Amino acid sequence: MKALIAMSGGVDSSVAAFLMQQQGYECVGCTMQLHENALPQATGEMQSCGSMQDIQDAKAVCQCLGMEHKVYSFQEQFEQKVIRPFVQSYLEGKTPNPCLLCNRFLKFEQLQKKAGEMGCDVVATGHYARIERVQGGYVLKKGLDASKDQSYVLYTMTQQSLAHTIFPLGELSKEEIRKIAKEQGFGNAHKPDSQDICFVPDGDYAKVIEAYEGKKPSEGNFVSLDGTVLGRHKGIIHYTIGQRKGLGISSTAPLYVCQICPETNEVILARNEDLFRQDVWVDEFNWILGTPKTNNIRCKAKIRYRQIEQPATLSIQENGQVVLHFDQPQRAITKGQAAVVYDGDVVLGGGIITK
Repeated sequence: MKALIAMSGGVDSSVAAFLMQQQGYECVGCTMQLHENALPQATGEMQSCGSMQDIQDAKAVCQCLGMEHKVYSFQEQFEQKVIRPFVQSYLEGKTPNPCLLCNRFLKFEQLQKKAGEMGCDVVATGHYARIERVQGGYVLKKGLDASKDQSYVLYTMTQQSLAHTIFPLGELSKEEIRKIAKEQGFGNAHKPDSQDICFVPDGDYAKVIEAYEGKKPSEGNFVSLDGTVLGRHKGIIHYTIGQRKGLGISSTAPLYVCQICPETNEVILARNEDLFRQDVWVDEFNWILGTPKTNNIRCKAKIRYRQIEQPATLSIQENGQVVLHFDQPQRAITKGQAAVVYDGDVVLGGGIITK
């Protein structure tokens, strides 16, 4: 059996490569070069996920393991499938998660095409998640290390991609992985985890969007729920639902971003208690093991990556749209983020929040 190992240069994918070798696979390591010169004015030389240092780190691990290493240039696909939709979402008043698109279109589409061309049976990555074969297909499950679980960003996986993917780290903790890397003499054993979006390494999303668009966004009004003008904002791309800092508004009580209105170029501010509601509308829903035959499904769901999933009832509309009714009101439900639904540690599916 032959495996293509997606290697970012970090410790997780390096240990994934080692574990695949230990399982008897003939392994080829590969690193995706995603964004060289994609945003030349935005952030200068990128320092994460596909930078020259990452490529060198991945290559060094492959040499240590006696494994071939390849670099695949996916800049054009990354710009079209990840950066462009990311920018457009912000312009529409949404807050996207570009890692979802990168996983879907790059790691589990482009890489699996490459794997097929090379005669590889599977693609392995360093994600903290598990895949299990069950009657009727495959299920995606949470990683056993709850603090590192990445199943949320993998909800777009299909039966085809699950059948040809392995997550070697799914049952391990971060501490165990660093221990393995150290024992194998990997130079990146203590390399810190990347905390930022790879093409926004300094966390300044607005700067990236301005560079991509070639212009600054139009200023507009901050308004209250009753329409009272409270001040001026510097462009809707600078704000997300639930934000308090950086508003530049003085008030007797704390104010938070409650709604972003691109059609009027307004940002609505409200009190914290106004940010809570129970119903979430979700489009583009991907059911991993097929659409259920029943409705009004009891489940748990999360509306952002770091949230602990919350009890809810899921109903499927005639048009395929999903509505989640949470048992308790949820704070700062945000358009453009993903809602991911669980049955225990099994991912039922997920989609993009539209309301």
